[in-house]
Amino acid sequence: MPGADLTADLALLRDAALAAGQIARRHFGNGPETWDKGDGQGPVTEADLEIDAMLKTDLCAARPDHGWMSEETADGPDRLSRDKVFIIDPIDGTRAFIDGSKSFSHSLAIVESGTPVAAAIHLPMLDLTYLAARGQGATLNGLPIAPTGRDDLKDATVLGAKSNFADERWKGGCPPVQRTFRSSLAYRLALVAEGRFDAMITLRMAWEWDIAAGALIVSEAGGRIANRWGEALLFNNPHPQLDGVVAGTPVVADALLHRIV
Repeated sequence: MPGADLTADLALLRDAALAAGQIARRHFGNGPETWDKGDGQGPVTEADLEIDAMLKTDLCAARPDHGWMSEETADGPDRLSRDKVFIIDPIDGTRAFIDGSKSFSHSLAIVESGTPVAAAIHLPMLDLTYLAARGQGATLNGLPIAPTGRDDLKDATVLGAKSNFADERWKGGCPPVQRTFRSSLAYRLALVAEGRFDAMITLRMAWEWDIAAGALIVSEAGGRIANRWGEALLFNNPHPQLDGVVAGTPVVADALLHRIV
């Protein structure tokens, strides 16, 4: 039964995310060894690599027919021929993790034919676990979540990096919103799904592993999510990047999308 399969997939991702959190807790604040990946890709730590290795071993053993995409694993064409693919960010917000901020997360998704069907985002230092499965809604620590329901762009709370709010990126200048930020893109999506903020934006190219889990959690919670052109997000692309992301209540997300240059 498809529903039973998704329940099992969701439990698999949940348990894997919690295991990732145990590794992250062990390294957090203890000066993990860190390297720069070069080419503007940012830092990686021994914790990222240990979590990536654990997740790949455990998840691929549990679902050997699934493909694999992760920020910390060398990519290859094999995943493109698989119906289902794990899309993983071992630590989303590695800079925050290094700096001692607790807002980093583990982002895990299963994508089927380009669409996320099961997802987990776990913030171990904040004891937050967001889960979603296709057609089953979204939860935070076991309780259902939903967006704010805001139906007016004016004074909406919007998560995004400062550069996204530059006047030249918007028709008529930056919208009249309240701006804020969190380092983990996956966490920003989860916060919108939870109803803590009205929307989030990133207007630059975004890696699939930052987005896949949060995209399902937002949509299952009842929010709207699209690329910067208002198009549906499709995952497991040959080059695994998306052209921006806008998520929020349906009204606020659409209002933002209509004003993006």
